[in-house]
Amino acid sequence: MADCPICSKGTVLDPSLKPARPRSTTSGARKGGSARSSASSAPARVSRGEFASAGPYADGREIRLEKVPGGLRLAGWHAGQLLRQAPVVELSDVPALLADAVQKELLAPVGLEAEAGAAENAHGASPGRSGELRDELRVERLDGDRVRIARWILRPNRGWELQEAPVMLPPARFAEALERAAAAGVLAAEALSSDPGG
Repeated sequence: MADCPICSKGTVLDPSLKPARPRSTTSGARKGGSARSSASSAPARVSRGEFASAGPYADGREIRLEKVPGGLRLAGWHAGQLLRQAPVVELSDVPALLADAVQKELLAPVGLEAEAGAAENAHGASPGRSGELRDELRVERLDGDRVRIARWILRPNRGWELQEAPVMLPPARFAEALERAAAAGVLAAEALSSDPGG
């Protein structure tokens, strides 16, 4: 049978059939190891498209508003790596960040006519949907001089939940949330009023 070209065709005895290379767990582990080491020694990631940025801050973080397929992404970056947390910007950096974004045509001009001050827990929001769930892009003050721009999702029986992740949405959602935050006094330079009545 081994010498018969008809009988051996398509079997392991077929001389024209190239042997399949067996997968070795050792070489796979080596490849995985080298991939990990080359990934860790790879140069820092950089944004590929246009972006506006704020920072770097004392902790080394930089906040970037960048053009991505389908809209804009607002995210924190540290040492060339995207941070998986909601972006937080110093209040004093917001006007410069937005002016840079408008100059680079990432956003249309945003009206930031600020009220005198915001009541406690005030925020500006752009409502939308995330699949079947309602969501909001919220701009809110933290600790008096920082601004968090993040998505919140309304989960059934649990209420609103902060999404600790970069924000990727159309430019109009960012503009709407920022304008509403300014109108609510969230972006005013004065410190937050501790008395909601005045």
